[in-house]
Amino acid sequence: MALPERKQVEEELLDPTAVARAYRRERVRRRVREERALERRLAAFRFWLVVFIVVAGSIGLAIVIWHQIHRLFGL
Repeated sequence: MALPERKQVEEELLDPTAVARAYRRERVRRRVREERALERRLAAFRFWLVVFIVVAGSIGLAIVIWHQIHRLFGL
C-alpha cells in the first residue's frame, strides 16, 4: 500500500532566529564554563596562599616563643 505524500512543513516550522539563538546560547554556556574554571583556579590559589601564610606564621611564632624561653630560662 502506498504512503500518503509528505507535506513540506519542516521549512515552514523552522524559526529563522533559532540558529542565531542556539549560537548565542552556546557562547553564553562556554563563557560561563570558562568563568567557572577561572574561579576554581583562583580559589585553589587562594587556599594554598592562606595555608602557606598560616604555616609560615606558625613557624615564626614557634621561633619567637623558643627564643623567649631560652632568654627567660637560660636553656
